[in-house]
Amino acid sequence: MPLRCLLVVGLIVGASTASIQDGAAGGANPIRRVVTLLQDMQKKIEAEGVRDKELFDKFICYCSTGAGDLSQSISEAEAKIPAVTSNLQESKAQKVQLDKDLDQHRKDRSDAKDAIAEATALREKEAAAYAKESGEHGTNIKALEKAIAKISTGMMGSFLQSSAAGVIRRLSIDMELSSADRDIMTSFLSQGENGGYAPQSGEIVGILKQMKETMEKNLGDLTADENAAKATFDQLVAAKQKEIAANSKAIEEKTARVGRLGVEIETLREDVEDTSASYDDDKKFLADLDKNCAKKKEEFEVVKKTRAEELLAIAETVKLLNDDDALDCLRRRCLAHRCCRRSSEARSCGSGRCALCVLLSMAMAVTLAWTSSPWLSVERR
Repeated sequence: MPLRCLLVVGLIVGASTASIQDGAAGGANPIRRVVTLLQDMQKKIEAEGVRDKELFDKFICYCSTGAGDLSQSISEAEAKIPAVTSNLQESKAQKVQLDKDLDQHRKDRSDAKDAIAEATALREKEAAAYAKESGEHGTNIKALEKAIAKISTGMMGSFLQSSAAGVIRRLSIDMELSSADRDIMTSFLSQGENGGYAPQSGEIVGILKQMKETMEKNLGDLTADENAAKATFDQLVAAKQKEIAANSKAIEEKTARVGRLGVEIETLREDVEDTSASYDDDKKFLADLDKNCAKKKEEFEVVKKTRAEELLAIAETVKLLNDDDALDCLRRRCLAHRCCRRSSEARSCGSGRCALCVLLSMAMAVTLAWTSSPWLSVERR
């Protein structure tokens, strides 16, 4: 009997000796309690054997089919890793290009806004200049109209005393006139109220009308230039606003694409890392598969042999304890150390009984060394 089995049986049998005498005196059968414990242990060992056999069969099945599965997994990984790596590099390149595009779109949008701001400032300046010049032209035209009306009705004296005469004096100096016309106007504007209606008044009215036409033409040209400038400004603003809207839309769309590419890049990177790690593990496992399978077979055979020895030891012990003379030996104190010391008692117990007593005595000796372990807590490791 293996030493480990002897220790287990000894613990169980020895743990029952504390109540053997009381049990025997009271009519109980303590050996039956020990047999029951041994039979329970036997069932547990057999169940563990079935479970281990199922696990071993699965492992051996994997040993026979695992090489093919691992080879296929390695081949798939060898094809997958370059493809995923290529997709990863392509996604990275797309993201770099999108980042550059976004920078350019932001710059273009900013430039368009700056262009509108500059054009607006210039337009405001031109509008202010036009307002000033058109106002001056309007004032000059009104002064010329008043002068023509006054002089035509013979009211030269009252006209020369009015503010309109001062405007005409300034215009006769500032406007482009022939020397003769300028001299006539200077002579006319320099005479006093008592001069009456001079004979050259008709000529003066003609000069004033010519000046008025020139002034109206200049005002028309200014107005046309202003309208053209306004139209150009409106077209510029419309074009720049359209450009701003297009760049804003592109920024929004490409920013979303950059976000999706970022997630895609991270997913592809993790896929490459996981596939590479699995590839390395599969190659290593495949290289060690034969060795691991052989080692597992050896270990299982050792466990199988040990379990068979344990079951045999328990069966022999149960058979021995089920002998009809076992209880009689216990009642005769065959468990005591003196069981086989007296030849007369040895003869009364018989050779088979004395062997049982020796076994039980050995169990008691082992149990005494393990008194700190209650028998109810004994478990098979």
